[in-house]
Amino acid sequence: MQISKLSVVLMALQFLAASLAHAAPRKAHTVVLSAARKVPYDKVGDPAGAVAGEDSLRIRALLVDGALKEWTTGDAHDVTDRSFVVRRVLRINDALPSDQQTAGQPGQAAAGKPQGHWVWQRGPWLLVDRLTGRVTPLKLPDYDAGASQVAWFRDYAAYCGVTSTGKSLYAVVAQVGVRKPALVKKLAAYDVENHPWPVCGLPEWQREPLQVTFHPAGRDAAGFDLVGGSAALVEGDEDAEGEKKP
Repeated sequence: MQISKLSVVLMALQFLAASLAHAAPRKAHTVVLSAARKVPYDKVGDPAGAVAGEDSLRIRALLVDGALKEWTTGDAHDVTDRSFVVRRVLRINDALPSDQQTAGQPGQAAAGKPQGHWVWQRGPWLLVDRLTGRVTPLKLPDYDAGASQVAWFRDYAAYCGVTSTGKSLYAVVAQVGVRKPALVKKLAAYDVENHPWPVCGLPEWQREPLQVTFHPAGRDAAGFDLVGGSAALVEGDEDAEGEKKP
C-alpha cells in the first residue's frame, strides 16, 4: 500500500515537472518613448490646448515591441517601478466637407496618404504598463484639455477641472484606479471666452502633511489637505491585448 502511494506521488511530481518544462515563457515587452521632434501646432488647429502664438509642439512616439502605439507630448511620470503616465497627442482631420469636395471625391486618397487637413491636438493621459505592454486611456474627472495642467504625485493627479456645463472651475485630485475623486472643490466661475490664460498654474504638492495647492488665475492660491492612503493602482498579469493569462 505504501509503495502504491509513493508511485502516485512520483507520477504526480513527474507530470508537474513536465508541465513546467513545456510551459510557455512570459513574453518580455519592450516599451520605449522615442526622441522628441517638433510638429506644426497653433491655436487654430487646437483651440482648447494651444497657447496664443505657440507654433510648434514637441511629440514623442510610444513604441511597444517596436510598433507605434501612440504619439505623446510632455514629460512622463513614473507611478510605480513598472507603470508610468504620459499625455497623448492626437492627429485630427480638420478638413471641412467642402474642403474634401474641392480636393476630390470623398474617400479617394493617394495610396498610403489619408485624405484631409491634419492638425495636432493635445489629448488625454495614458497609463502604460512596461511589463505587459498595455496602454490604457485615463478618464480623469472634469478634465479639460484647455484648462487642466496636471501635477502628478505618486498615483494622484492634481489639476483644475471644468464642469460639463463649462461654467465652473474646480480643484480636482484624482487617483489612478479610483472612480471617485479624492478632492473636488469649486474655485471660481469660468468663462472660456474671457478667462485669463493660463486658467490655472501648475498645482504644487507637499508630502508631509499631504497637501496640494492650486493657483487659479486672478485669485488667491487655494491649499487643501488630503488624507494619504495606499496606492490604488492594481497592476494585473495581462498581455498587451488586455486578456487575462490562464
